[in-house]
Amino acid sequence: MELRRARSEEYAAIGRLTVAAYDPFLLGPEDFYRARLADTATRDAEAEVWVAAEADGSPLGAVTICPPGSPWREIAHEGEGEFRMLAVAPAAQGRGVGRALTGLVIERARDDGESSIVLSSLDLMSTAHRLYESLGFVRAPERDWRPQPDVSLLVYTLELR
Repeated sequence: MELRRARSEEYAAIGRLTVAAYDPFLLGPEDFYRARLADTATRDAEAEVWVAAEADGSPLGAVTICPPGSPWREIAHEGEGEFRMLAVAPAAQGRGVGRALTGLVIERARDDGESSIVLSSLDLMSTAHRLYESLGFVRAPERDWRPQPDVSLLVYTLELR
């Protein structure tokens, strides 16, 4: 598995796999978030989309790193890294793709001199929560939030120092 920045020619495939990974948690076919998940080009222009790819180059998963100044940052404070939209293609789940991408995020935040990493996760995403906890992330319930009345996001943090 190769970890690298997304390429423009694979934006559509990354968008499809991201929507497929999040589909069980979306509020139906008209959920506005579906379009945001699919729009890899905008995310990569305004943040950084990283991909885990098969040896043949086909994307297995992706994550969006939200550097300071990015409009994709939602909850990070000064000195914190933030990532969003960690997604693994349903057919690749259970193969360590999510762990590899999260490891990349951690490494990147350390290289950037961040003191911690923060993320929001839908309260129903228990598999993702187990992954984050296995990597040392802890819940920060005082930072939980609701971007919409029917969407509850849990916050996890990882101290790097």
